[in-house]
Amino acid sequence: MYKDILKEIHLDYEKKRYEEERLQRLRVEEVYRKIPAIKRIDEDIFKIGLDMSKHIIGNPDTYKKNMQKAKEKIEKLKMEKAFILTESNIPKDYMDKNYSCKICKDTGYLENGRKCNCLKQRLVSRAYKMSNIETNLLKDNFKNFDINLFKDEHFEGESMTPRENMLDIIGISEGFIANFDDNNEDNLLFYGTTGLGKTFLCSCIAKALLDKDKIVVYQTAFTILEILERKRFGNKKKDRNFYEYDLLFDSDLLIIDDLGTEVTNTFTNAEIFNIVNTRIIKGKKTIISTNLTPKEISEIYTDRIFSRILQRFIPLKFFGQDLRWE
Repeated sequence: MYKDILKEIHLDYEKKRYEEERLQRLRVEEVYRKIPAIKRIDEDIFKIGLDMSKHIIGNPDTYKKNMQKAKEKIEKLKMEKAFILTESNIPKDYMDKNYSCKICKDTGYLENGRKCNCLKQRLVSRAYKMSNIETNLLKDNFKNFDINLFKDEHFEGESMTPRENMLDIIGISEGFIANFDDNNEDNLLFYGTTGLGKTFLCSCIAKALLDKDKIVVYQTAFTILEILERKRFGNKKKDRNFYEYDLLFDSDLLIIDDLGTEVTNTFTNAEIFNIVNTRIIKGKKTIISTNLTPKEISEIYTDRIFSRILQRFIPLKFFGQDLRWE
């Protein structure tokens, strides 16, 4: 998945460079028409450069001395060119290529082969947009997490207080992020009633992994069902449907929010199992958030789905008072 996205971005860089080369040629031709002397100067610079190359090959013993003379001639011609352009009210860099990134010259890479910051930013921005939670991430992240919202008082039927429980869940979530690239088959199941911070924590994890250039897709179970239906029954000529569908299987992390809110039938059960099972086989990580208890999941979905979730997911129960009322 990452390679496909990187390939698309590389293609976009290539288009940018091609377009700028075209525009540069037009600017150069424009200046040559208006000021023929500039064309003569550029031709002289090119000729000196060509002669330098020939001299290095033909006279290796004296090339250093001649090289210095050639450089002085070129520098003098460049100064003359700059003067003429200035006198003609034309910017000195008007005939140069206008790269959107001056550092990598719109290649995405530095001279040492490392990714330029512009490429890194594009990867992160692309991942944010694909995650479906771009706006939520501005507020729903670990920096804005307040543990004091969770009461440090005994909660009926539980051995820990809501605050102790949430600290435990946060620790497991941070471990999930830190060890994300390990082949540990870790997946998370967040379950509990509404208003306990499940969706907020999903966003926190998504934000942390997106900042690590991971491809995260965050969708509700209902939206996933719509994607599945478009893929199966929609217009197969629309690549977007295939693209959305492929992301469910190939993203580094898939977050399925509100499992159980979709209409369940033989089709949906089979498709959800296919997604979860395929990701497990591929070693892709998944987080499921639901208001259902494990018992309710077993009653609604098939035994295959329930056993897969039970065996390959770490169940984390959210409990306490509804935070939306706090």
